[in-house]
Amino acid sequence: MKDKLIKFKDKYLKRFGLKKIDRYIMKKFLGTFFFALTLILSISVVFDINENIDRFINNKAPVEAIIFDYYFNFVPYYANLFSPLFIFISVIFFTSKLAENSEIIAMFSTGMSFKRLLVPYFLSAAIIAAGSYILSSYYIPKGNTTRINFETQYKSKKKVNYARNIQLVVDTSTIAYMERYENYNLTGYRFSLDKFEDNKLVSHLTARRATYDTTKLHRWIVRDYMIREMKGMKEVITKGERLDTIINMEPQDFLITMDQFETLTSPDLKEYIDNQKRRGFANIKEFEVEYYKRIASPFAAFILTLIGASLSSKKVKGGMGMNLGVGLGLSASYILFQTISATFAISGNVPPIIAVWIPNILFLIIAIYLYMKAPK
Repeated sequence: MKDKLIKFKDKYLKRFGLKKIDRYIMKKFLGTFFFALTLILSISVVFDINENIDRFINNKAPVEAIIFDYYFNFVPYYANLFSPLFIFISVIFFTSKLAENSEIIAMFSTGMSFKRLLVPYFLSAAIIAAGSYILSSYYIPKGNTTRINFETQYKSKKKVNYARNIQLVVDTSTIAYMERYENYNLTGYRFSLDKFEDNKLVSHLTARRATYDTTKLHRWIVRDYMIREMKGMKEVITKGERLDTIINMEPQDFLITMDQFETLTSPDLKEYIDNQKRRGFANIKEFEVEYYKRIASPFAAFILTLIGASLSSKKVKGGMGMNLGVGLGLSASYILFQTISATFAISGNVPPIIAVWIPNILFLIIAIYLYMKAPK
């Protein structure tokens, strides 16, 4: 990784008119970030192996699956999840080191302003933020599918196979309802289908059960049914044992599994949210939070970089201990605010788009304050 970073620096950074000091700071920033990330993730993998080795053995998980299906997807997922935290810690660590060695004072003595000093910081943050957005939106969800399937089979062995009280709009004038759905046999029980014209009920179908036919898209086999059709002042009742019909819904539309939102790319996630809203399905806040978080998290890289640089650019007595302590405290606070705001969005009345941006807004205010107080 270090060799690739050096090649990137020599080949491309000069083209942007960056000075030697800019390349030096970017090398320090990115080098510290990837080193810290690699170190912590290595420790995390060791602890995870120690915690789950008994489950892997008891569930007879193949070594190849453990390595390639689980840990090859475990590492990118958690690396991206905690990248804002490592950005913050990396900036504080290497900037405090620069300040302690009087390198920042030397830069200021040449006439460089603090605003100019931040240019390589933000360029480095932009590289990490762009990589984080691309990974979280397109590549990590595909890996999460493999990882979660592995966890379901060899680790937790827990999977949602049923749903209750399902009601959704399958068409502009058609509403379906199931009291209970069992995924193991693709069957919904106490099924009903209501059709409307001009806001008036014209057909009401009830059935003991309805089974999804996997041989054809949207095909359902309805058993022991009764159809009541309203034709003016008359009511026509039709009964039967079996009815093959096309209904615009699939089991995946209402059988929401745990962490399902993590397995969808951002375009698929947006399409899923829009479809569920159109069908009147309410249990999608976790999906909305995940979608907006993928957009908000990259911006956190810039905010936390500004906080870290402003906080640690001044040389203080006692070395970098105080800066690291304050940095870790702010990092913990950021993660806490992320968790709390997401909880409010999922279980409360806070719109998801606002909830995921609350931590960024609060820490942006802190960043501006620390920037104003930073040595110029």
